[in-house]
Formats: sequence, structure tokens, C-alpha cells
Amino acid sequence: MQEQILRKIFLGFIHIHILHHAKKEPFYGSWMIEELKTHGYDISPGTLYPILKAMEQSNLLDKEEIVVGGKIRKYYKITPDGELVLKESKIKAKELFKEIE
Repeated sequence: MQEQILRKIFLGFIHIHILHHAKKEPFYGSWMIEELKTHGYDISPGTLYPILKAMEQSNLLDKEEIVVGGKIRKYYKITPDGELVLKESKIKAKELFKEIE
């Protein structure tokens, strides 16, 4: 039970993390997996790519396919809607963390 609740909370953090980096510069999936590992999130491609696809379908991310070394690499960047969601998420997160500290 606790694991399921923690997973839901951490998935929200991962979404915010994705939007944060997508605003800084376009990224590709395997880079994001490594980035999330540096913050203690052990996320598999089977978990990350459906998240990225859902965020793209929700118009939070745009995807561009670029050939790198003969292979297609998908780069993700933030959309204007994604920027609004990120901004509101930061406000809510700051308010929450201020309260629970």
C-alpha cells in the first residue's frame, strides 16, 4: 500500500523534473533516465517512454526526431502549455514544501 502511494507521489515529481529539463533544453529519453538516476529515481524505459508519450499527447511536450549516428533519436522540449503547468507546479510545490518543513 505504501509503495503504491509513494510511486504516485514520485511520478508527479518525475513529471515536474521532465518539464524542468525540457524547458532548459531538448533532451532524449536515455539521457533523462540517467538524469533521474542522479536524483535517486530508478526508472526504466518501459516507464519513462509512456510518460513522455502521454505528456506529448497532453501538449506539454513536443517531440522532434533527429538522426544521430544512423539511428533516430527523439528529442523532447517543452510547449507553452507545458511551461504553464511547470510554473503552476513550482508555485504549488514551494507552498507545500514551505508548509511541511
